[in-house]
Amino acid sequence: MQADRSKILIDSIKRLLRRNATTHLRKIVNKTHAADLAVVFRTLSLSNQHELLDMIEDVKQKGDLFSELDEDTFLALHESMELDALVEILEHMPTDDVADLLGRLPDEKSNDILERMKKEGSEEIEGLLHYDDDTAGGIMVPEFIALKEDTTAREAIESLQKEHLDVEMPFYLYAVDEYDKLVGVSSLRQLVVVPPETPLKDFMTTDVFSVLTSMDQEEVAKIVARYDILAVPVVNETNQIVGIVTVDDVIDIFREEATEDILKMAGVGGEEFVETQSVMRSTRIRLPWLFASCIGGIIAFFIIGHFEGSLKKLAYLAAFIPVIMGMGGNIGTQTSTIVVRGLATGRLNIRDAWSVVLKELAIGFILGIVYGFLVGLVAQLRYSTFQIAISVGFAVICSMSVAALVGSLVPMGFARINVDPAVATGPFVTTAIDIVSIYFYFQIATVFLGI
Repeated sequence: MQADRSKILIDSIKRLLRRNATTHLRKIVNKTHAADLAVVFRTLSLSNQHELLDMIEDVKQKGDLFSELDEDTFLALHESMELDALVEILEHMPTDDVADLLGRLPDEKSNDILERMKKEGSEEIEGLLHYDDDTAGGIMVPEFIALKEDTTAREAIESLQKEHLDVEMPFYLYAVDEYDKLVGVSSLRQLVVVPPETPLKDFMTTDVFSVLTSMDQEEVAKIVARYDILAVPVVNETNQIVGIVTVDDVIDIFREEATEDILKMAGVGGEEFVETQSVMRSTRIRLPWLFASCIGGIIAFFIIGHFEGSLKKLAYLAAFIPVIMGMGGNIGTQTSTIVVRGLATGRLNIRDAWSVVLKELAIGFILGIVYGFLVGLVAQLRYSTFQIAISVGFAVICSMSVAALVGSLVPMGFARINVDPAVATGPFVTTAIDIVSIYFYFQIATVFLGI
């Protein structure tokens, strides 16, 4: 449904651009959500992007559009814009989004922009730029509501109405002590249902979930998701609140991390993979990952070559190599994907490594028996030789059992030594399974067929 809507919007805008129907274009552009416009911009030429950008009447809407644009589109768009026009748009954007955009620009360009921005806003942005992009400090919003714990409900409401009008996400009101240390939190609902003269410390929640500025963004997202909160406060080493991470940022984090994991599992690294990426850049990303598959294939070649005599005597042994390797590879990929995703979402813990491995091994063994019997039956019907049927059946059992073992053990092992387990589900696991499958198959066939 959403894809159809986007296609209709893209086709309509392109058609109006060809007709130079400025009036209709202006109406559509100013009524379209920034997220939908960002999708349209990815399909347009740079000149058409500028044409649409100039039609947007509200500067804040331009800022929302910049927040939604992917990195390559923004970089191309900003290069042909006047610096003052760019600064005007950035000043109407949330500071955390501005920090993200400036982090993509060369240092010289970022410094020029910061010098032209209003002092208060530029100082907040410079503070955010000090943190790594993938930490709580790098993604936090520096605007939040924090009042002394002795403040009454009436005073808090008056403060919201007068002093905190510009807060982007007023989900919670945070309470601090005399040293500005975080001591409690209250929802806005709690604030309006208590008697006006009740101080915050009498109804606030003291069990506050907070994160340090240095915490990885993925861990921050897990905390927000686990406790079903709309925002989590970010504190420094002395427990002073310096910002908040809101649920909209968490959604972006999950999307980014999921994309990164999928790319790693596919064996193309963890970098952003976009249509505008050059052929040579894509080649460089894939090259080292495929090297593992190449080495694995060479090893499998030598294993098959070692059993060349057996193949000459019984050429039909080769007919079952694809199914044995394929079944092992499939269950290995399934197992490793389940384990990696479980580790990423916190549903699996490395302390439970052996129980997970043994469970997956048992599953692989049972599935191996089922499919080993099936493939062995096909071999018996085709060649009417019990020994070949037994050899193929046992080879499938061994292949699927070992694949389940490797697919669960390797990611858990990577996680234990603090290496991203997603890298283990690419060519490494499948290549190892192919080698082991081939070796077991020929060894079993040698024993049962006496060759």
